[in-house]
This record gives sequence, C-alpha cells and structure tokens, in this order.
Amino acid sequence: MTEILDLPVGLTATGTRTESDAMGTIEVPADRYWGAQTQRSLIHFSIGDDRMPKAVYHAYGHIKRAAALVNGRAGRLEDWMARLIARVGGEAIAGELDDHFPLYVWQTGSGTQSNMNVNEVIGNRAIQLVGGELGSKSPIHPNDHVNMGLSSYDTFPTAMRIASVRVLHERLLPSVELLCAAIEAKAAAWRDVVKIGRTHLQDAVPLTVGQEWTGYAHQLRRAAEQATASAEGLYELAAGGTAVGTGLNAPPGFGEQIAAEIAASTGYPFRTAADKFAALAGLDAMVAASAGVRGLAVALMKIANDIRWLASGPRAGLAELRLPANEPGSSIMPGKVNPTQCEAVVMVCIQVLADDGAIALAGSQGNFELNTMRPIVIADFLHSATILADACRTFREYCIEGIELNTRQIEEYLGRSLMLVTALAPAIGYDHASEISHKADREGTTLREAALATGYISAEDFDRIVDPRGMV
Repeated sequence: MTEILDLPVGLTATGTRTESDAMGTIEVPADRYWGAQTQRSLIHFSIGDDRMPKAVYHAYGHIKRAAALVNGRAGRLEDWMARLIARVGGEAIAGELDDHFPLYVWQTGSGTQSNMNVNEVIGNRAIQLVGGELGSKSPIHPNDHVNMGLSSYDTFPTAMRIASVRVLHERLLPSVELLCAAIEAKAAAWRDVVKIGRTHLQDAVPLTVGQEWTGYAHQLRRAAEQATASAEGLYELAAGGTAVGTGLNAPPGFGEQIAAEIAASTGYPFRTAADKFAALAGLDAMVAASAGVRGLAVALMKIANDIRWLASGPRAGLAELRLPANEPGSSIMPGKVNPTQCEAVVMVCIQVLADDGAIALAGSQGNFELNTMRPIVIADFLHSATILADACRTFREYCIEGIELNTRQIEEYLGRSLMLVTALAPAIGYDHASEISHKADREGTTLREAALATGYISAEDFDRIVDPRGMV
C-alpha cells in the first residue's frame, strides 16, 4: 500500500527539469506539473494569445476522475492508484491546477495535446503526492494509468460537452432569466402607460409601454427555451469510443459506466452516446447548441437596439426613455450621455453571431472518422456563452433596472399621432379615414381638426371613437 501524502498544490523549484516522451527529452519549467508533450505544444503552436479555456480542463477533471474510479472498481487499477488519480481529478475540477494548463487554442484539431496536458499534470501531481520524482512517470504513468481506457478522440469531445452544459446552465441561462425578470418588472410597472406604436420606423397605432416590454421578455424567454432544447444533444458523451468509435482498448460497458459517474459528479443527466462513430466524426450537437445561443443573441440585439433608439435625444431624438447616466459620453461635448450598455450588448451579440458562423463552418469540416476542428468550436462556444451571460448581467444592472419613462414626451407623441385615424376606418371607411390622415399631415393640423373639416364625422363621434386607451 502506497502512502498518499497531504501536500498543497504547487511546486517551489526553480529552473527546469528534464521530461521525456516518444520524441525524446525536453526541458520544462521546474515549477510546473506538465511534461514533454505539453512543452512541445507550447513551442510548436505559439499562435496569438488565445488559450484553451480553463472550463475544458475542469471538465477533463471529471473525465479522469470517473475513469479512475471505474477502472479501480474493476481491478484494472490498484485501489490506491484509482483513489489518487480521482483525488487529483478533483483538484482539476476545482480549478486548483489552472496554472498548469497553458496550451493555445490553436493546436491539433483533435485536442490531443490538451488531453496529454491533463494526463501529464495529473500524473506528476499524483507522483508528488506519493513522494516520487516528477517526470519519472512512476508510479503513475500519464498514458498507462491516467489515460487508461481513454483516447484524446473520445475525451476531448466529452470534455467539450461537459464544459458547454455547465456554462449554459450555470452561467448563461440564469443570467438571461434575471434579465427577463427585470424586463417583466418594468412591463408590470408601465402596463397602463399608453404610447404610440411604430412599424417600418413610422408611426402606428397605440399600445402600452407594458405591452411593448412584455414582448421583449417573451422574446428572450422563448429564445432561452429554444437554447435549452437545442442543447439536449450535449448530454450524450463520446467517452468509451476511444480512437474511431469502436472502443478499442476500453473494456465492455466502459462508456456507460463513465457517463454514469460523470452524471453523478456533475448533477447533469449525461449518458453514453448511442452511436460513438457519430459522436467522434461529427460536431452536430455543438453546432445545434451554438445555434441556440445565437437565437438568444438575436433576440437580445433587437431589444438593445430598440432601447437605444427609444432613448435617443434628449432633445432631438425619440426620447421616450431615460437611461441611467453611468459615465460621461464624450471627451469633447460636456454633459453628453450615451447608451453605452446597449452598444456593448449589440457588439457582444455581433461577436456571438460571428462565433456561431465559425462553429457551423468547423462542424462541416469533419473527415471520415473524426472532426479535427474541435478546439476552435469549444473555444468559440464558451466565449459566446460567457460574454453573452456577462452582457445580460451588466445590461440588467446598469441599464434595464434604472430606466425611467419620459411620460411628457410619450403623451406628446400620442396626441400628435396620425395613426389614431385607424379607429375611424370602421365608422367612415378606409378611404375617408386615409383622406383625413393625409390632410392633417399636409396642413400641419391635428387629426381632430382635419376630421371635422371634412364633415365626415361629428366632434362627438370623433371623441368617442378616437380614444387611445380604448385602442390598446
């Protein structure tokens, strides 16, 4: 029985140490747990500064922990080894090993180097916990023990799905729900405030501000429901398919057992993929989930654009809304305040649409038994979900919750509207109502003055019929 020490995460050594892989030896930083394959990747793929999101590595912690426990129960790993790897997997899940996952997004399209980064880090951390020599691969080997029964080709897509489910349900959808609730609160407060409607950017018949805002909330809620439904395919995990979907080197039932273990540790209903060949060769579930996130961005962009138009002014715009003054709007024009939260939301939504386009294109690029565009897909998906979640939060806190109505302006627009003439059409006919509208517009009079001048309707009937509150 090997004693497992209770050592805090971290290495204090300086300089480098020698690590090895099938390509030979290489020097790695002595204060890091990673090994030779991680170091080679850092050299060969130093492209930009886009790093693999840490959420992928937290998801990998669930996978390595699950595999160790399953292998330990079956006797393929000694009990102490299984417990040790599972313990370090837990450290990865908790983010305690984040500093040791440095790889770039731009790497092999299968995510092999990220998988090996995890294997090496867990292996060396486990070696440290039993008092061994880092880089020795003894008594814990990154491939033979940490990766037992697994492959990069089935673990990376599994990590993608775990990370995606978590960011959706723990970050994005809760943020959208809070935003919906804030919009609904405004709708309730303003349910009796009648305003002029607008279609084609032109005046239309009245509605209440509350009705307009319930529309916003319903758009977002419906988009959230569709995003939830479109992400259902993420619960099917590729683990157990190994290299091409056949499950070579994985024992019978391995995929089912790992999925059950991951479901238990995450609290989400993960299950083994019904067809491992599809799970490895395609990215359809990720493409569908991204489309769901895109739908949220589309709805949110419409709402943000409406609000910044309705707040335009304050003297020469629509000016129906007053937005919170969060910061000065200009370095040259004193007193100017801009709809900055709306602008930020629109930019975020544009980025989400762009990310979704990249994901869809990557999803179409699979060849034979493996799609090798996976790193860009998970990086863009997590990026989209994260910035959209944050944008919903800041939009709610610094814009929606502080918005006020300019009731004087709303009432003025309503009183001057020509489209109130629509209520007259059933009484005097469409053509006569249209004539009144054009007359008022041409002569710059009120609708009432133009109507009475034509003689088509009496003052009493006009006042009874053209009632904005009755029209909503």
